[in-house]
Amino acid sequence: MESQLIRPGHLTAHQTARVLGIGLPAVRKLVERGHLTRSGGSPRQPWYAATDVAALAARRAQAASA
Repeated sequence: MESQLIRPGHLTAHQTARVLGIGLPAVRKLVERGHLTRSGGSPRQPWYAATDVAALAARRAQAASA
């Protein structure tokens, strides 16, 4: 379930997964590998900065087109 009380400029894990076109386990792997950093929330409901997610999506798109 997504949190209704999220700071502006941040995305939930579910929203992050949708933007990146991946599942929640893949989001956790990105965090474990240091490609994405949590910026708030709780251990069970982390938030990610929207700018970080957008930058990661752009890098992934560029790598896919190369």
